Amino acid sequence: MDRDYIVKAAQIASVLEVSGHPKPGNVHRNRDFHDMVFEDFLISGVVIGDTIRKAAKKGEKLSSSSDLSSLGLGKLIFEAVQETNKWVLNNTNLGIVMLLTPISAAAAMSDSFFQLRENIDLLLINTTSQDAVNLYKAIQLADAGGMGKRDDLDVNQEDSHEELLDKNINMFQILEISARWDLLARELTTRMPVTFEHGFKVFKKIKKYHNTNSATVQTFLTILSRFPDTLISRKYGKDISREVSCEAKNILDKGGILTREGAQELEIFDEKLFQNRYNPGTTADLTASSIMVALLENYDYKIWTKD
Repeated sequence: MDRDYIVKAAQIASVLEVSGHPKPGNVHRNRDFHDMVFEDFLISGVVIGDTIRKAAKKGEKLSSSSDLSSLGLGKLIFEAVQETNKWVLNNTNLGIVMLLTPISAAAAMSDSFFQLRENIDLLLINTTSQDAVNLYKAIQLADAGGMGKRDDLDVNQEDSHEELLDKNINMFQILEISARWDLLARELTTRMPVTFEHGFKVFKKIKKYHNTNSATVQTFLTILSRFPDTLISRKYGKDISREVSCEAKNILDKGGILTREGAQELEIFDEKLFQNRYNPGTTADLTASSIMVALLENYDYKIWTKD
């Protein structure tokens, strides 16, 4: 796939995700948080472009290589967080970068859309222990939670880096550990089922008959209704995250953003989550990956085969 198209797809997906309104509980075009604002996310979506381009360039080379570990996925993620930190003060896109970077490299090495999901999985499985170290560095730099506190391999302990290298624990394996409590880690280690089997399909279906904002919000709401947000569960407990998902499902049952009743309920839901600080951040990340995959599928099939 054309490298420029991949870069634009990643940037557009990032910008469309944050622009979705009302995307309940998150920053959106009519909602800022005290420590991060709408413009921070727009900026973050743009500045990852160089890293995405590098990932795509490396992916092109991997299409004819047997050494998939040479991608350096962890380093690419770390570099994207470094670049983001030059422009905004808080972690706005670590999760999105973790999802969109392997998607971008896999798209560049694929000859058709139907190879994309398999190639993403292959790239993740073939990561290295150095990738795991760089992922830890990215998480520390972004000041993000998600890996959980552990007696060993704790993301906040510097000696964990040496342990990862000494035990040859790669990035895929460390994400498998986190997958027990983190939906994003589970997504990356199970062939991205939320993105490909739920979010992407909803976005594609809604976009066919409605505007982009409606497709974005309905995708977000669908993911949230089916998969309790693990950022909420880590902060407030599983019962709260399940309650939020149940409310999202109830709104979807009323039509979501596509009906007057659903849209009214959605506005109330957004305000409730904001007031309680229930931020479905993992759902937002998966919405971005779903949008990007939809954009990649739209790529002219005649151009998928590289020159």
